[in-house]
Amino acid sequence: MLESELVGLKSVQSERVRKIKEALVSIRPSICVHRAQLITEAYKDSEEEPVVTRRARAVDRILRQMPIYLEDGQLLAGNQASKPRAAPIFPEYSVSWLEDELETLATRSGDKFESTFEDRERLKQVFEYWKGKTLQDRAKSLQPEEVQTATLMSVIEWEGNVTAGEGHITVDYPTLMQRGLPGYLAETEACAKRLDLSDPENIMKRKFYEASIMTLKAVIAFIERNACLAAQLSKKENDHDRKVELQVLSEICFSVARSRPSSFYEALQSIWFVHLILQVESNGHSFSLGRIDQYLFPFYEEDVAKGGLSTAKALELIECFYLKMFTINKIRSYSHSLVVSGYPTYQNICVGGQTLGGQDATNALSYLFLEALAAIRLSEPNFYIRVHENIDQRFLVRAAEVVRMGFGMPAFVNDKVIIPSLLNRGVSLEDAINYATMGCLEVSVPGKWGYRANGKIKLNMLKILELTLHGGKDPLSNNSLNATGKRLGTFESFDALMEEWQRQITFYTRLHIIADNINSLASEQMTPDVFCSVLVQDCIDRGKLICEGGAIYDMQSGSQIGLANVGNSLAAIKKLVFEERRVSQQDLMEALESNFSSAKGKRIQDMMLRDAPKYGNDEDYVDLLTKKAYDIYCNAVQSHKNTRYGRGPKGGNWFPSTVTISSNIPAGKKVGATPDGRKAFTPTADGCSPSHNTENKGPTAVIRSVDKLSTLLITGGNLLNCRLIPSTIRGEEGLSRLVALIRGHFRLYGWHVQFNTIDTETLRDAQKNPENYRDLTVRVAGYSALFVALDQDVQNDIIDRMAYKL
Repeated sequence: MLESELVGLKSVQSERVRKIKEALVSIRPSICVHRAQLITEAYKDSEEEPVVTRRARAVDRILRQMPIYLEDGQLLAGNQASKPRAAPIFPEYSVSWLEDELETLATRSGDKFESTFEDRERLKQVFEYWKGKTLQDRAKSLQPEEVQTATLMSVIEWEGNVTAGEGHITVDYPTLMQRGLPGYLAETEACAKRLDLSDPENIMKRKFYEASIMTLKAVIAFIERNACLAAQLSKKENDHDRKVELQVLSEICFSVARSRPSSFYEALQSIWFVHLILQVESNGHSFSLGRIDQYLFPFYEEDVAKGGLSTAKALELIECFYLKMFTINKIRSYSHSLVVSGYPTYQNICVGGQTLGGQDATNALSYLFLEALAAIRLSEPNFYIRVHENIDQRFLVRAAEVVRMGFGMPAFVNDKVIIPSLLNRGVSLEDAINYATMGCLEVSVPGKWGYRANGKIKLNMLKILELTLHGGKDPLSNNSLNATGKRLGTFESFDALMEEWQRQITFYTRLHIIADNINSLASEQMTPDVFCSVLVQDCIDRGKLICEGGAIYDMQSGSQIGLANVGNSLAAIKKLVFEERRVSQQDLMEALESNFSSAKGKRIQDMMLRDAPKYGNDEDYVDLLTKKAYDIYCNAVQSHKNTRYGRGPKGGNWFPSTVTISSNIPAGKKVGATPDGRKAFTPTADGCSPSHNTENKGPTAVIRSVDKLSTLLITGGNLLNCRLIPSTIRGEEGLSRLVALIRGHFRLYGWHVQFNTIDTETLRDAQKNPENYRDLTVRVAGYSALFVALDQDVQNDIIDRMAYKL
């Protein structure tokens, strides 16, 4: 990469890009009813057919009839809904919550959506057809009573998995670049012709192939519709330059509909159409783009060599691509929106990393994708850099400079941990080295992995500790599923307490697996995704959908919440109750049950806060206890199987993840006071990060604590939020310290790190004057969001995070 190519391009927006961005951040998100109406019509017309056929017919009708448009100045075509930032409705997943909340979507505390009276009336008609027929209805009917009770106790949260779809996948974009959509169509038609229907296994394969052919033809028709629209607009356009742009865009769309991409522009447009349609087909999110700098580089290199593409033009195309990604939106129930506040869609891009031979893979496009990120500074795409020991130092320094801009990206993941972790799970060396991030920060092998390398089931670990201390009974709901009679006040030793912790965490791990597997079964029965399956190896060869075991790999995880609080609580009990005997078990229990409200309770709380060691300060006493508590879960969960086990893919099992998104806030509202000194119903710690304001020795100590966890076991992702005081990373010296922090963390087998670098005063002012901060972007969890769009509790949680000097 020639540095001279980037001179004058850093963080630059063209006038075109500036206008498009300004228009987008000014939009108030709304709902779009067209998809809901079209899929309802298609389902009514196909009630006697298999579900895979019904899904294909629905996608066919949607793509052929949904409204299409082209934004002023945009260089890429294709839209998800009737206007930018509008969210389509997916009634096949759930309608009950939307029916209850339809009139209040525009006034809720966060993730607001506007709607017209006419659109609400149209949706009410749609709801009537779907009542009792949705994925949520099926999943609820299958969930056993003990799962329902555990949900009421707020130990597990699973409904987001069926109301918000699957997603969490990266399809095979490199093969798309080689074959094009017509290549996939030809391959699928050839497989269908070879079937011997006397073999009973081939009967449903035939239906899969027929559905795939119908869907691929609909996708091509949608692209051609956009090509025709661009041609029509070109004829009406008076500005000569824009007329030419539209004509070129029309030709590009026709080309990618009929053959494989032959230029950088065509490749980017082809990727966008596929990425877009995946989200029109499915209610899922976290559709990610993998190692885009690697599979697009040959197109870029060839175009530049031929003189047909300048670096500046490539950068502008990428910026337009990012702005298109920002137009994608998703609507969730109010309770679910609190768990994932800020309209996130987690459209992940991963750059950097290494080659199969261990060489640094950074190239010119790695830089350009990073520069486009610095120029746009919005919440989508979610941007990750793969770091390894031999990464291009200039690239890492430039990434750190972008971090200093204060919008929470890029984030960083560690090849040194993730590659061996994948190898330990049975992934081949070639595939492990080719891993990419997706969604929040989970990883998979692009184009070869099934859904949800990180699942949506949330396991509230701090709630489980509360149950452990109360003999298995929930003090809030009075429900009990695993009563043992052993509670704080009766433990003869700390080891006995840990045995009870193991008993409870193992019990509820089993329940969260049951809940997720039932959701997967219901999804397989009700909402299989045909287009997505076509684009994942080896679904076409096997004649199977992803949900039936069509992918090469299929391993997944849920999310565990409150890890740091659990470790701090156990350390406080061990040290102050059992070792130093400064407080009795009974007195501690009384303090917890009164929320530390009495004078005695306040003294105990102060003791727990002040005198017990806290995770995040590089103290083995608490760090290793936190590790031990989490290892019990890690070992328990990986013994379980998912619904694809034994059906084709490698794996079919589970692994751990600390990716909590913003669920630490609603999860905390369901847990009373805890022995770490935390007051009742306040947020838990997020990810693997320390609990707020308990870390007092700086970011290096935090990293040393976090890196004592069994990071090689946590294949699903280990999320570390780090907030830095902006003044401490200014100048060359500050930049060097930031780069050294990243490298030091990863040498210690750290999994991940991401940074917020906005000062508290700015965040407070943004709360008071949101109109002045419409594009202020912050890191929430494994994603960034517009700060002013967040629920106030989430805003406060970000502000309350410890800001470190570096």
